[in-house]
Amino acid sequence: MIFKSKRGIGILEVMVAALVLGILYAAVSNLQKGNRDALLRIRGRDGATEVAQNVIDSLGALGLARFSDEVLPKDAEGNITPLDTIKVTKTWLGQPGIVQNNMSVTYNVVVMVSPDNEYESGATSQLLQAEASSSSGVSTHIYAKRLDVTVSWPFKNSTQSISVSGVIR
Repeated sequence: MIFKSKRGIGILEVMVAALVLGILYAAVSNLQKGNRDALLRIRGRDGATEVAQNVIDSLGALGLARFSDEVLPKDAEGNITPLDTIKVTKTWLGQPGIVQNNMSVTYNVVVMVSPDNEYESGATSQLLQAEASSSSGVSTHIYAKRLDVTVSWPFKNSTQSISVSGVIR
């Protein structure tokens, strides 16, 4: 008499399958965490770039006359200091789906205004030649100011920052 053995799935096979699935789940979970961190870092940097460009555009729309040396803030020694720090909060709503990844970042914006020597004219115009001849030296005129905008924001126990430059003419 021959008995046919009935073989099913043994406990050892189930344990090995559970172990393999657990390792795969941990790997995918770690990959998702890295992707989420990269997404948040990219969103933060893109937002900072947008904020910096908006500040440069807004200050440029005010015009050069609003940033004469007499109006700019100075320290006790007469050196130009940065404008008041601006705080800007930007919020992103997540994509539709299971994980939404909503994000809100508060940016600190520091603007330094300085004369730009690349936009300095010498005594070549008639107005400047008249000024130079009436004074004791060569007259120069700076017809643009450089804006150095630094935007910083917190990200994972550190402070990230970017610097963008622009010119007001």
